Amino acid sequence: MNQFQIETAQNISITQNTSNLGERMLAYLIDSFVIGAYTLLMILLLVSLEIDFGDLWALYLVVSLPAFLYYVLLETFTDGKTIGKGLMKLRVVKLDGSKPNFGNYFIRWMLRIIDVVLTSGGGAVLTILIRGNGQRIGDIAAGTTVISEKQRVSLRDTLLREIPLDYIPTFAQVTVFEDREMQTIKQLFDKARRNGHHNVILSLDKRIKEVTEISTTMTPVEFVDKVIKDYNYYTQKL
Repeated sequence: MNQFQIETAQNISITQNTSNLGERMLAYLIDSFVIGAYTLLMILLLVSLEIDFGDLWALYLVVSLPAFLYYVLLETFTDGKTIGKGLMKLRVVKLDGSKPNFGNYFIRWMLRIIDVVLTSGGGAVLTILIRGNGQRIGDIAAGTTVISEKQRVSLRDTLLREIPLDYIPTFAQVTVFEDREMQTIKQLFDKARRNGHHNVILSLDKRIKEVTEISTTMTPVEFVDKVIKDYNYYTQKL
């Protein structure tokens, strides 16, 4: 899974997991199935109601327009997700990790004509492979990308930080925490970095400083990471 660094307004560096091409394609297939199923069901419903298909504007309004606007409407009103993206745990975000506005969603939706329609998806696939950060042409123009919110759980996630043998700690005050407290801090911190939840990191930074009475010029993300490593160092020495 590719990653890219973003820098927030609070000078916090966050690592985002971009979605891979396989996930994007599966989400697209799911969305295409949803659109197709909706269109078929609406046509069958109109037939059963004996609607006069001479009224083409009514047919377009009920059947074609919602399908046509599917992506821009769902991404706008469901926090950057469509049904396919939601099932695949993907979400559209701006490159700084923040939530896109309607203009961003509209631009990437309009350029689906080039990405998907005119090139049969080839333009999107080629651009995503070349760019390497989950961006198709519409994303480049809109300043967005698609991230994966899946949590990859490994043995490393259940342990504290690995530290080198020559590691030098900075804050001895971290020993005031208990193991379960530090484990909670680490879990919250790691999850916040993966998902770009800047406010969680700021809250951890503030709370740790209140408990330990530490004063530092480190950025919140550097400080919390250092506290976790220092705690691991001191507990290994006990």
